[in-house]
Amino acid sequence: MPEQTQANGTQGSPSGDLGRRLAARRVQLGLTREETAARAGMAASYVTHLEQHPDATPGRGALLTLATALQTTVSALTGGDADMPPGPGRAGYAPEFTELSPAECAELLSTHGVGRLGVTTALGPMIVPVNYSVVDDTIVFRTAPGATPSLASGGPVAFEVDRIDDAFSQGWSVLARGYARTVTDTGEERRLAERAYSEPWAGGRRDVWVRIEPYAVTGRRIVV
Repeated sequence: MPEQTQANGTQGSPSGDLGRRLAARRVQLGLTREETAARAGMAASYVTHLEQHPDATPGRGALLTLATALQTTVSALTGGDADMPPGPGRAGYAPEFTELSPAECAELLSTHGVGRLGVTTALGPMIVPVNYSVVDDTIVFRTAPGATPSLASGGPVAFEVDRIDDAFSQGWSVLARGYARTVTDTGEERRLAERAYSEPWAGGRRDVWVRIEPYAVTGRRIVV
């Protein structure tokens, strides 16, 4: 029976850098391992092997085939571009630029993940990445007292999320503008902890919840 696609990668946890990147990309495209294998002309058992065995060493030909099937690059699958900023490639031929509707913006924003927070500080405006979730149509994140993201509380902020596909020179971005405040009710803190999508990647004790209530959300998409 074919596997069912789930957000966590399905049917056994991926292992190793290649396995995790391979699983993340196919889930992003909404593909099962069987569908990925069919696209690449490979056995589904081989795709499973690549995902679940950290010592798997596919040849460059197999990597190229998988990258093509998953609409990405070999560098992206192997982590060769991990320390490079996204979008170094040339613009696509005849790109199409469109404004996103409010419903599209809300859907993309609610995918959760990492966003960029623009906040005013004593040293001037700063932009920092934060792990966030969307709860009750508001943006929430955890931080530490005195950390830069905590300075957002009590004032207007900008919050941006985006996805860039370097292989096809296309992507989207959503910008939310709103007011931030610290959550002080303990019951609300517990509720947010239960509904949060993920823990802060930075680790450590981060028990200050900040909520952004947007007054404007806009977005755009570029496709080729």
